[in-house]
Amino acid sequence: MRKTDNLGGITAFVTTAQHGSFTAAAELLGLTKSAVGKSVSRLEARLGLTLFLRSTRRLSLTPDGEAFLSRCQQAIDILEQAEAELTAHVIHPAGRLRVDLPSAFGRQRILPILLAITQRYPELSLTVTFSERFVDLIEEGIDLVVRIGELADSSGLVARRLTTQKLVICAAPAYLKAFGEPQCVDALARHRCVVGFRRNQPLSWLIKSADGKITRFTPPPTFEMADGDAMLAATLAGCGLSQLPRWLVAESLASGALVEVLAETAGGEMPISAIWPKNRQMLPKIRYAVDELIKAGLEGRLD
Repeated sequence: MRKTDNLGGITAFVTTAQHGSFTAAAELLGLTKSAVGKSVSRLEARLGLTLFLRSTRRLSLTPDGEAFLSRCQQAIDILEQAEAELTAHVIHPAGRLRVDLPSAFGRQRILPILLAITQRYPELSLTVTFSERFVDLIEEGIDLVVRIGELADSSGLVARRLTTQKLVICAAPAYLKAFGEPQCVDALARHRCVVGFRRNQPLSWLIKSADGKITRFTPPPTFEMADGDAMLAATLAGCGLSQLPRWLVAESLASGALVEVLAETAGGEMPISAIWPKNRQMLPKIRYAVDELIKAGLEGRLD
């Protein structure tokens, strides 16, 4: 068997393991589900091992599969480090940049910048996914993520703050006409609220007290939404009050489609950061993308 076939089998195996199905791997690799499945089967036959437990409901790694995936990841890290060292002199970005972004902010603010980079540098390809979850960049083969909120410490990652997300409490005029405008934070408990939803629980709001201290407030979760655009749509529809980032609602506030309330409690802020694996930071494609995002933040294009 040709060595290129062996490498193809490893690529199919790693991608399938990272994304949990032959279907997802096929979409990412630009192959059919059948082709990916056969490639993995040939790899298993060559190794004399069963790497996946296959059932009608889900695909999971066997102990041998977990051990082999770990070794494959180590090999991939070595190859990527070699690529970084050999291409450090390259001025322009090239290759495939794999990025994971928060849904609404990623689509509205980050994706246009990344697409503009690919227009300037046709040698650069993009794989972009959207999620709010924690991802293991090294295990899942992701080059760069953007996340909103405080970050957990990780020795294997590098992070740079891009901007700060400022939050406002707002509602549609129709809602305020029907239910009245809250005059204090305590009054929020008697209102219908549109809240974020993550990890199977509603998100609290950040409120600034009279002394300037930021505290957390748990509003009534009348409507729980796991996506910023969905929260905005529900708020515009008059479903209730919501705390949303100013960058998301600026146009609606300016047009009068939304009205800010309890402005004196505004001041809640959340950092927005770019994060990438430490062992890949010398790759031109990552370095250039991060530099462009930092520049956009400094110029106010991410606000």
